[in-house]
Amino acid sequence: MEPIPRTALILGVAGLLPFVWGAATGLLPGLAGWGAQYMGPLFIGSYVSLTYGTVILSFMSGVLWGFATKASGPEAATGYILSVAPALWAFFMVNGSAGDAAVNLFAGFLGLLLLDWHFWKMGTAPDWWLRFRAGLTGVVLICLLVPILG
Repeated sequence: MEPIPRTALILGVAGLLPFVWGAATGLLPGLAGWGAQYMGPLFIGSYVSLTYGTVILSFMSGVLWGFATKASGPEAATGYILSVAPALWAFFMVNGSAGDAAVNLFAGFLGLLLLDWHFWKMGTAPDWWLRFRAGLTGVVLICLLVPILG
């Protein structure tokens, strides 16, 4: 089993910080007040979680596109089509009330994990990819429960 590259792991974990921050400021009014005062209201609670989650789903479409380039023929065509799904999902589905948008974002990250599995199974994603993405996705989903249940 190939280890997750250290730089990828560090960047992946660092990428969780806005989700964790959004959940923390959604749960802790004092922290939210501090965050709003020093960073502004766009960087606390569900707003930061939903905005950042939308960006990450779009970013991941680019990652999957890169995996599709390693395939050929019909597999590549399918890969390219599937790779744009997370960005389109974010664009069309992450809107409305914070709770509804969070539910749709939650579903988008579950769908993304299935796409990660697909590209990993095809052999276009690295051996360590699914372990890496499953851990990150688990944290994201837990954090998104705050605006969903809030």
